[in-house]
Amino acid sequence: MTFPQRVSVREVGPRDGLQNEDPISTAGKVELIDALTRTGVRRIEAVSFVHPKAIPQMADADDVWSRVRRDPRVRYSALVPNLRGAQRALAAGFTELEVVVSASDTHNRKNINRSTEESLDNLPELAGMVHDGGGTLQLIVSTAWGCPYEGDVPVERVLWAVGRGVAAGVDSLAYGDTTGMATPPRVTRLVEATRSAHPDLPLGLHFHNTRGTGLANVYAALQLGVDDFDASVGGLGGCPYAPGASGNIATEELVYMLEDMGIDTGVDLTALLGVAGLAERLVGRKLDSQLLRAGPAMR
Repeated sequence: MTFPQRVSVREVGPRDGLQNEDPISTAGKVELIDALTRTGVRRIEAVSFVHPKAIPQMADADDVWSRVRRDPRVRYSALVPNLRGAQRALAAGFTELEVVVSASDTHNRKNINRSTEESLDNLPELAGMVHDGGGTLQLIVSTAWGCPYEGDVPVERVLWAVGRGVAAGVDSLAYGDTTGMATPPRVTRLVEATRSAHPDLPLGLHFHNTRGTGLANVYAALQLGVDDFDASVGGLGGCPYAPGASGNIATEELVYMLEDMGIDTGVDLTALLGVAGLAERLVGRKLDSQLLRAGPAMR
């Protein structure tokens, strides 16, 4: 069995992780991003430019970003829901932007108050604006394996959304297991179908551990050569519009497994565990990371 020699880990705790917690201070968000930067992780989703009434936890995105000590070796990205969000992100200096569209129509309406098709209709203009501003745009298709309102989401529905994104000119794709409904066979089916339809489109995966299958899903994807994964320090996160969805897979647990498999991540696990402890203190509750409790095997 052949696995990738190296995996690119995108740390999403500062954005996707914190959006489902009680709001923390601007200084705390900056401290978390700066601490993550020192772990060796080379991609960090720092903020999202959304309306403060929709996600009040991200209301201070501009202020947070202006205070972060940026490392030129790290690629920082921002999530945007629409053209206005993209304008703000580009004005703030971001060159890597992400837009989320739910494969499930009901979830998309709950999340951004429009149908999936309406969101996809806006992609050509959004991609054009980002490219004109010197940036890249990733399409994140959320509820790719299931919806808390509609149940299973057919592979054909997901590929329809991806095809619309490709036609609009997005630069890369990520699938979000928003409700943690994915299992290894489901991951295999969707990844293989996507590779067959769009073999040259860069693909990343974003798993939640709601039903305990997060790392098993990573393993299945590794077998298919996927080498790009999102994770959240301490297992922070969830989705405000997906009832019962718990946090993302914990970055430290992902790194621990990959490194033990001989797959390079470039991340200092000891430093990362220290940041997981910081994240726990910042949000004021016990986080889901089991590695944070038990420590690495050699302890």
